[in-house]
Parts: sequence; C-alpha cells; structure tokens
Amino acid sequence: MLKPFQVWLGLFVLLAMGTGCATSSITNLTPSDFPRFDSGLYRIEAAWRSNQRSIQEDTIEPVVIVGTTHYPMQPVPYAEGRWETMVPVKPDQEVIHYHFKFNFIYSAVPEGRPNSKRSPEYRLDIVSEEL
Repeated sequence: MLKPFQVWLGLFVLLAMGTGCATSSITNLTPSDFPRFDSGLYRIEAAWRSNQRSIQEDTIEPVVIVGTTHYPMQPVPYAEGRWETMVPVKPDQEVIHYHFKFNFIYSAVPEGRPNSKRSPEYRLDIVSEEL
C-alpha cells in the first residue's frame, strides 16, 4: 500500500513534468525608430511563440498597449505566429512607449481558463527628416 507521502510525491512529479517545460515568448519586430509619416500611422509588429499545447489557438487575442489605449492586432498573412497593427501618433509627438499583451484561453478541467503574457515596455522614436 502506498503511503500518503508517496502519493503526493508522485502527483508532484506528474505536475512538474506536465507544466515545467511550457514556454511562451513575445518578440518585438518593430524598428526602434521610424521617419515621420504624413498619415500618422505606424506599423507595430510582434512574433508569438509557445510550446504550451493546452493553448486554444483560436482564442489568441494580442493587443498593443500605448498608455491606456489598446490596439487589437491582426495576424500577418502567410507568416505563422506574427501579428501587427497600426498605431496613430500625433504630429507633434516624438516618442511612444508601448508593450504587447497576448490574451488566450488554455484547456483545463472542467473548462478552459483565461491567461495572458505581457512583454516588457518598448520605445518607438519618430524621427523628423531634416533638409
């Protein structure tokens, strides 16, 4: 007969094996500076990679957050794991600070649970061309 300690140890080992290897990463693909565009719109792009098999792929909802404003991202056509959006920058603004947040649902019992991963903050400089 198994002792309570052996049962708990076995459950711990199984849990560690099932969750210890799952990793997710967000890579910023946006240059650190752009020339000023007349449109005032700037493409912000990121790559998302995860080996966590329990993530429900169709529930991934990434956003770019600038201050308190969220800009939903769209998948980049023909590029797996890449996401982009256009962010407006005021004509007199020279810098924006932003980060990414990837919201998703992962499979759990009895039903899926929400989770998210957030990137560090990044800086984008808007450079005016001098003549």
